[in-house]
Amino acid sequence: MENEPNKLLKEFAPQLEQTSIQGYAWIIFLLAVIGLGLFAFITQVTHGHEVTGMRDNVVWGVYIVNFIFFMGISYAGALISGTLHLFKTAWRKPIIRMAEFITIISLLIGPCFILLCIGRLDRLYYLVIFGRIQSPITWDVIAISTDIFGCLIFLYLALLRDLATLRDYEILQLPKWRKKLYKIMALGYTGTEEQQKRLNRATNIMAAMVISIAIIVYSVLAWIFSVTLQPGWHSTIFGPYFVIAAVFSGSAVLIVCMWVFRKIYHLEEYITKKHFVSVGLIMLVLAAFFGYFTFSDYLTKWYGSEKNDELLIQLLFKEFYWPFIISNYVGVLLPLLVVGIAKFRTITNITLTAVVVIVALWLNRYLIVVPTLESPYLPIQDSRPEWLNYTATWVEWSLTAAGVAVFCLLFTLASKFITVVPVAGLTGETKPEEALV
Repeated sequence: MENEPNKLLKEFAPQLEQTSIQGYAWIIFLLAVIGLGLFAFITQVTHGHEVTGMRDNVVWGVYIVNFIFFMGISYAGALISGTLHLFKTAWRKPIIRMAEFITIISLLIGPCFILLCIGRLDRLYYLVIFGRIQSPITWDVIAISTDIFGCLIFLYLALLRDLATLRDYEILQLPKWRKKLYKIMALGYTGTEEQQKRLNRATNIMAAMVISIAIIVYSVLAWIFSVTLQPGWHSTIFGPYFVIAAVFSGSAVLIVCMWVFRKIYHLEEYITKKHFVSVGLIMLVLAAFFGYFTFSDYLTKWYGSEKNDELLIQLLFKEFYWPFIISNYVGVLLPLLVVGIAKFRTITNITLTAVVVIVALWLNRYLIVVPTLESPYLPIQDSRPEWLNYTATWVEWSLTAAGVAVFCLLFTLASKFITVVPVAGLTGETKPEEALV
């Protein structure tokens, strides 16, 4: 009788062996968006930051918002995949690789947006030569580098069994270089009892490490804001607030990825309604925590009646009314209603809710960065209005779209190299009634 990994690989063979016309069209579209982003980047380097909306007052804009957002979903992927692995949650197997991919790809994209804020990229190496350990920016560089290294090891260990399966499965019509690459990357793994024991021990250790690193790294990112004396940023709650927001947005991104790959590769038998509800419940709990932290943060600012905090809150309700409502009300209440009420728990509803949460959490980052910078302590006399108020230009939006396109492209290419769900140890034992649309 054919063993389960070989049976599953036969089902996933078209994903690995060939690319459809729609697949090529998708890749060409993503490359076109990335090309527009490269043109915008060249324009920015050539003409300077005057082609962006950033000025002397608002020195950070959409780039920093994107940096915080991508780093957040990367840490969320690490926390979700690491936690599910350590607790050996049975339903984790079909979706855990997607969480691992989210982690690595987001970690590669997020720091690039920091580079877009630097006016002199030729002086980037100064950060290594002259960086001071007293600076929170230096802490962030060290933390992110450590996180990338740790998550790459964790992902590699998680892929090892499937790499060996792909190496040994002869029916797949793959180029010789790919078969050779699978053989090299499998490191001679044959699945002996001793090898499995060592691999399980190493994966458990790395899972615990990536969870710890993720919490530390995103806390460091929060401290970059909270150690300043700017209104809206100087808050002791920012560390846990950023961590909760990161996992909240990451769970939503994971749900969207599950829906997309379920549709593309017809994984209804393996990614079922149970998985959407389970991750949806995680999103519900995180929505409640996020709502609580948001309320606590704004309550203490409002009740304290400190002049600059009060001006900031007034600005949020006047100039940023709809983004504030979407990020702090709609994005929090919708998961509680859709996932919390059983009759609303369909795959479609949970996915749409996840999309709203992603938008809400991006807007939340925007509200953290821009309004504060538009509320300086000292009034600026005879200044141009466009220097006081920030509006992103086509250059910033093009580079933002390029970042999203790179995320989608790397995810697409990764799914062509190895199956998006683990085939080693996965069985199609879900009940048919669970695979509801």
